Parts: sequence; structure tokens; C-alpha cells
Amino acid sequence: MATLTVPASVPAIADDCEQLRKAFQGWGTNEALIISILGHRDAAPRRAIRKAYADTYGEELLRSITDEISGDFERAVILWTLDPAERDAVLANEGAKKWQPGSPVLVEIACARGSGQLFAVRQAYHDRFKRSLEEDVAAHVTGDFRKLLVPLVSAYRYEGPEVNTRLAHSEAKILHEKIEHKAYGDDEIIRILTTRSKAQLLATFNNYNDSFGHPITKDLKADPKDEFLKTLRAVIRCLTCPDRYFEKVLRLAIAGNGTDESSLNRVITTRAEVDLKHIKEAYQKRNSVPLEKAIAGDTSGDYESMLLALLGKE
Repeated sequence: MATLTVPASVPAIADDCEQLRKAFQGWGTNEALIISILGHRDAAPRRAIRKAYADTYGEELLRSITDEISGDFERAVILWTLDPAERDAVLANEGAKKWQPGSPVLVEIACARGSGQLFAVRQAYHDRFKRSLEEDVAAHVTGDFRKLLVPLVSAYRYEGPEVNTRLAHSEAKILHEKIEHKAYGDDEIIRILTTRSKAQLLATFNNYNDSFGHPITKDLKADPKDEFLKTLRAVIRCLTCPDRYFEKVLRLAIAGNGTDESSLNRVITTRAEVDLKHIKEAYQKRNSVPLEKAIAGDTSGDYESMLLALLGKE
């Protein structure tokens, strides 16, 4: 479930545009006004605001935002203001160009989105970058990672609930055999992970657990330093339990001496309209601390206010 809160009576698009223009003008920027508007509008109104703002003032809203604010606050506002598919396209482009083993961005976009959503991301990628997502992933990713990630971002999985139990049993055996022989990049592992529906994969992983006495992810921890194994585990978790996967991403982003603002921005802006409420519940259960409190303790100022708004703060 989403955490985004929208006013019971949403102002007219023209009024939102006028208020945003006022927030940008004068001696100082009214950051609180920006948050009160953009931090409390869902995707359709944000899209309409961007169009009306450009039509009215002859300037792209994202340009006005970039000219007036900066840093982590700017990054959060810009990502949030983008359409979901366009946002994912931007994140995927950055993830491909800056790719390094263990980078989770492409896995998250390929595995935690529905088939229609991922198709829309690929279309948005075409429109924005004049290339295909698959093309850029293939150009920047190497080795077994390329073998896995290109078909992952190309996937269009069946989304129905039907499950073939006999197939789940046979493919659990295939996965176990390949993993037992440390053939982690084998074509059969990649075929199963990149083509089967999420319901079918869940049945396969449950069969794996029942047949061999432990989860498949445990067998994929044979070498904790192996980044490809880490990527395979991320694929499985994103496909089958995204709330627990993203809870861990947030926990690691907040834990330690420094804050991983990139991960905070990515998870909160991409999940606030999807399932951030479930992620919050998973975080509370795992850490005995509300996610809002943890983020408030690790961030400050307008950046903190923007993240908390997307987490549901009125």
C-alpha cells in the first residue's frame, strides 16, 4: 500500500502552478511550499502540473526546481516529480552507465515492477535517451552479470496466479543441481529466473525449500564476497518479497556512520505510491523503530521534510 497522502480537496492544477511559481520567485525559495504541493500529489496531477507549468511560464518545472534548490533535497524532489516510468528510466540509465558488480538498481527495476510497468520503463527509456535499455545494459555490463541483466530488463512475465506444480518441482531440482556444482551463471538458472512468472517462481523456491531443507538464498551465500551470488539473491528477493528486500536496503542506508542518500531517495520515491506502507511495517518489525523516526534521526532540513512527506506525514 502507498504512503503518499493527498488532500481531500486537491487545488486546481493552475493554482498549484501559481503557488509553485511564487515559491521559486523573490529573494528566497519557499521550500516548505514546494513540499506541501509536490509532496502531496500523486502521479497524474504531477504530470498535469509539469505540462501546465511549462505552458504557462515557458519553462520546464524541473528546470525551475534545479535552479532554486540543490543537494539531496533537489534530487528527491526531481525524482519524485518525474512520472514513475520516466523516473525508472533515469535511474536505469544511471545504473547502466555507472554499473559495477553488486549494483542493485537494474535488478530492482527489472524485478520489483510489474510486466506492464517494466514495458513502460523501456518505452520511456526510448523516448528520453533515444536508445533501448537493453542496448545500454549490454554495452556497460559484462560477463555473467550481462547474461542475467539483459534478459531481466527485457522480460515480460505472465502475471496470472496459475502455477504448474510439476514444473516447480523439476526446476527446483535443476536450480539445486546447478548451484551444487557452483554453475551460478548457467543458462538454465538464468532462463528460469528471467522467464517464469512470479507465482511460478515462488512455487519453485518453496519446492526447493521443501525438497532440500533450506531456502535457495542460503545456498547462494556459499561465498559472501561473490557479487554475482549477491545479485542472484537480490533478484530472488525482489521477485518474491519486495517489502523485505527494500526494508533491508533502507536499513543499510541508515545504519553505520554515513547515510546512503542515493538508496533513501531511490526507495522512497519509487515505492511511495506502491507499497511503502508494507516496507514501513517490515522495517518496524525488523528494527523495533518506526522508519520515520530512523530517517528523521539520519537526515535534516528540507530533505528530511520531503522524505517524511512521502512517508505519509501530513
